[in-house]
Formats: sequence, structure tokens, C-alpha cells
Amino acid sequence: MRMTVTDMPSTEEFRAISKGYDRDASRSLSLRKEAYVEPVWHNADLDAIIAKSWQWVCHGEKLRDAGSYITIDIAGQPIAVVRDRDGVLRAFYNVCKHRAHELLSGEGNITRIMCPYHAWVYKLDGQLARAPYTENLEGFDLRDICLDQVQAEEFCGFVFVNLDPKAKPLREASGNLETEIRHWAPEIESLTFGHRLTYDIKSNWKNVVDNFLECYHCPTAHKDFCDLVDMDTYKVTTHGIYSSHMAEAGKGANTAYNVSNATVRTHAVWWLWPNTCLMRYPGRSSMIVMNVIPVGPDRTFETYDFFLETPEPDEMELDAIRYIDDVLQVEDVGLVESVQRGMSTPAFTQGRIVNDPDGSGKSEHAVHHFHGLVLDAYARAAPA
Repeated sequence: MRMTVTDMPSTEEFRAISKGYDRDASRSLSLRKEAYVEPVWHNADLDAIIAKSWQWVCHGEKLRDAGSYITIDIAGQPIAVVRDRDGVLRAFYNVCKHRAHELLSGEGNITRIMCPYHAWVYKLDGQLARAPYTENLEGFDLRDICLDQVQAEEFCGFVFVNLDPKAKPLREASGNLETEIRHWAPEIESLTFGHRLTYDIKSNWKNVVDNFLECYHCPTAHKDFCDLVDMDTYKVTTHGIYSSHMAEAGKGANTAYNVSNATVRTHAVWWLWPNTCLMRYPGRSSMIVMNVIPVGPDRTFETYDFFLETPEPDEMELDAIRYIDDVLQVEDVGLVESVQRGMSTPAFTQGRIVNDPDGSGKSEHAVHHFHGLVLDAYARAAPA
């Protein structure tokens, strides 16, 4: 869904939304509740944030072959991502230039893009190749028609797209993120899809991200997780448009899952603005991608994709998947849904950011960092 003039927050609303926020996390309040509960701010999120940021699509393995494609929706816009015959990764609005029918659905492999409505045919680079019964049209030239492209980029083994034609390349905008990820997960491009978990959450997407970005709640809400990792080693660092979250695996037995045979002993997590989370849990070499998709002011769709050394999870990974699905996510979904209900009452406007200048996991400075990026995006979208 894109905003119209009537959907836009007013100038006064844009000014008021930053009230209480301070660039110094030790003096700051959180983002105001209006941004989490009012439909106008959900629309602003889609237009000013999701449609102008790099959005995760899939692992590169899904689009390695010429003709491979996948379709997705970003901020309500249908997008198709295709590998063309020359090996170039391309992304288009998934819309025919004739009568606007969607061109592709799902995922697969094709030699051409043919509209299922009137059989207009496009090459894999988006150029119109054939349009039946147009020979007698005046001023009609196939060469003048091409699908509208959007930016696509392969980054750390994954595919991302950005609807904003002015956006910087992700590799440039994300600073040292690629260096960090490749240091901790050098085999990332050779991993393969193993499993997906999906969640339909009754909460605003920003509450889901807030919850992910701090472990201040972990000793209270995630007892098993606090055994899985050594909380004394948990460190959170913010940089530009991402934050890194590092901890060593716990040294003793834990109640989450058995990591006694783990070859990867570091819990390494990266959050990439605005809604992609890359996680490397103790175990074998792996990467979990958590994608947080705004659906409505109080509804979020969330996916966990597990990329592993082999297509079939081993016993430790099956235990980890069960732990995440049956325990950790049950706890987190309950938390963010309760927060959403609380924000919908008159009893809450905004809360104090709890900050540890040393950057421990039991601090909300990464939440504060996220809120600053949200407010910066709102400021750019505000009426002059």
C-alpha cells in the first residue's frame, strides 16, 4: 500500500513523533506509541522506510541459474527477481506494460517472461520481444517498451532489492557489515536452504525489531537462552545502518539444546536496517535469516529461514529449530503481542531507554539506534 496525500502524517504529526527522543541514549525516551498503533504511521513505514531500504529476498542459490526467478511483495508492490541469460541479476516491477497484469508468480525457471493475460513476451532483461496483433498499430515499436527495473544486489551470499532508484548500493551503505559477516561465516555462500518457520504476529513490526535488538529482557523472559550463551560475554555494537550482537556459547549444559559437539561456538547476530536479521547460533556452520514484514499497524509476518551445510538438518540443528519454534519464539511472540496491547491503552506514551555505555547485551542502546534511524526516515519524508 502506498500513501496518498490524505494518508500522509501531517506536518505537526511529523514534528511531534520525535518528542522525547534524544541522540544521547542515556537521556532518551523511546519512540512514541503513535508510531506503533496508528494506521497513518504504518503507511509512513511502508513508504518512507520499507520502500526506500534494502529488502532481503532469498539466498543466492535460488537464483544462480539463467532463467531462475522469484516473486515477492515489497511495501505492497509486486516484484520479480530474475537471473538473465548473461548471468546478470535483475529485478522488475512484476507488471505487464500492456494492461498491468502480473507477469510471474511463485518461483521457478523460465526462458522468457510471458504475460498470462494477452501473451506479451519479454526477454529476461525486461525488453519487450513480442506483442501479438500489434503490427498495424501506429507509432508502436517493441524496442520502446521495457519492464520497469528496481535495484538488485547480491550481498554476503544473499539477494536484496531496493525500490528506491536513488539508494546507495547495499555494499556501500552498510560499511563493514560484509567484512564482519564473512569473518564469522566465511562459508556463507556455500550454505543451502534447510528449513523455514513462519509466524503471524499481532504486533507492529517495530515492536518485533525492538524486542530483537536487546537482551535486557533475556534473564527474565528467556531462561533457556541465558544458559545457551554466556551472557557475561554478550556485546552489542551499533554502526551506521546495522548492529552486531556477539556472545560466546555457554560453557556448561543448557536447557535449550545440546551444543557439546558444536563446531561453531560464537553466537553472532547482525541486524540490518530496517527489518533483516542474520543469526549464527552455536552448532554447525549455518545462518538463520529472520525477515520481519509489516502487514498492518498491529500485524507482522515473520519468517525464519535456516541455511545449513546440508539440506537436511542434523540432530543438533533439529533440536535448535524445535527450541526456537517451541520455546524462544513462543516467549518472544507473547512479549511483543503484550506490548502491542499495552501501547493501545491510554496508560502508555513512551518509555525510558535503558543504556549501558559499555554496550552489554542487557542494554537498549541498539533499540535507541533503531529509533533514531526510524525518526531520520520520517524526517526525510515530512512535508516541507
